[in-house]
Amino acid sequence: SEIYFTRCSGDPLHLQTGVLATYSSSSKSNRLNPKTLLHTTKMYSCIPQHLFLHFHFASSPNTKAFNSSMRHTSIRAVSTTENSIPAAPIFLPEGPWNQIPGGVTAADGFKAAGIYGGLRAKGEKPDLALVTCDVDAVSAGSFTTNVVAAAPVLYCKRTLDISNTARAVVINAGQANAATGKEGYQDVIECVESLAKLLKIKPEEVLVESTGVIGQRIKKGAFINSLPTLVNALSSSVEGADSAAVAITTTDLVSKSVAIESLVGGTKIRVGGMAKGSGMIHPNMATMLGVITTDARVSYAVWRKMVQVAVSRSFNQITVDGDTSTNDTVIALASGLSGLSCISSLDSDEAIQLQACLDAVMQGLAKSIAWDGEGATCLIEVSVTGANSEAEAAKVARSVASSSLVKAAIYGRDPNWGRIAAAAGYSGVSFHQDLLRVELGDILLMDGGEPQLFDRHAASSYLRKAGETHDTVRIQISVGNGPGRGQAWGCDLSYDYVKINAEYTT
Repeated sequence: SEIYFTRCSGDPLHLQTGVLATYSSSSKSNRLNPKTLLHTTKMYSCIPQHLFLHFHFASSPNTKAFNSSMRHTSIRAVSTTENSIPAAPIFLPEGPWNQIPGGVTAADGFKAAGIYGGLRAKGEKPDLALVTCDVDAVSAGSFTTNVVAAAPVLYCKRTLDISNTARAVVINAGQANAATGKEGYQDVIECVESLAKLLKIKPEEVLVESTGVIGQRIKKGAFINSLPTLVNALSSSVEGADSAAVAITTTDLVSKSVAIESLVGGTKIRVGGMAKGSGMIHPNMATMLGVITTDARVSYAVWRKMVQVAVSRSFNQITVDGDTSTNDTVIALASGLSGLSCISSLDSDEAIQLQACLDAVMQGLAKSIAWDGEGATCLIEVSVTGANSEAEAAKVARSVASSSLVKAAIYGRDPNWGRIAAAAGYSGVSFHQDLLRVELGDILLMDGGEPQLFDRHAASSYLRKAGETHDTVRIQISVGNGPGRGQAWGCDLSYDYVKINAEYTT
């Protein structure tokens, strides 16, 4: 079996003496004694081009044997799922919640599974995922703004228009089923009917998400033939959630899954989720799929509004390459099994608390997508203050995070304040340039609309260290004295982005 450590730290990985492990990457595989590793080698689990430390064992490992020193490193995620890929680090905002295991299955009433169903080439990753709810779950969705919307997107929109609840979300990887005409839409209907029959629910209680190559219809035969195995694999365990999170990935190098627990109105509730995305990512939903679950009880009108707000603060605030996909979908289900009284007003304290939890989960997943951007070496977080409104602050942040010149400068370890200022200026938000302030980490680059003297070597080192350890580059911008605050997330633009997308068909 194997354990994947995903870590964003430049320190040596400290292992307990006596545990033998194998380090493998695309270029080498060596058997190492951790005692030697500790004293002679610095090896990173999050480095450029996403090379991860993989420790392989002849028998089931005891994670306590690693005895990692928290003074030197922090383990962000651990995955032991078979045929898995490393799990992404999840960057949750601070708040009154605790991160817990489980992803989409953490909330009461939910099960999940991911299997290989023959939709990808033989020997590749799992390609079929399913999330179900034991009861009628209040449903909501957010979809691509691309007018060339895929068949599953059109199906989900129409289904949510006629039904306030759902019981299942099925996701396939391999074929996007976009630009496939009436035949592609009919494929969705037939797949839905087959799954509904197996689950003994109504077809309108099944929602569908697809990712893969545009112009290719779902491999309907393989899809339908795999459904009995998929249904039998359903589990409320962490493993069920992990397997589903892996099955929905495409060019992703890490899976994205998270869950939190918090008190809402004095009742313990859970919110979990999974997402996929690595390229074709741009504000207004990009190539990303997501499923969010909670056991909070909430009216459908309030839930749908909450989901739209959370999406606007998270998935609509990430960018990798400026391309908006045909298939973007986020489905959110609320089982109501926590025992919480029904939230029916957006102005209630309970609604505000649940909104914060929903925002946190979606932002954590969104940032992990940007962190996993194709060819990226670091996450970029742009924070804007002083705008007239939250919407204006978010618009400025998106503009800077989306700038190819800013992204290229960060990859080149160039603290180019001019590109940041220019991107803020063409955002479409009006502000007085003599109030513009720009900081990179804790280094002041610009103030009062004018460049400041700063230690260029220190600023370049800050960018270089972030790239070497796949860490976060933080850009803080102030555009005035208003109350509006907003954030956006992106990644740097490397040579590998071009290489990846030149070799991969979308």
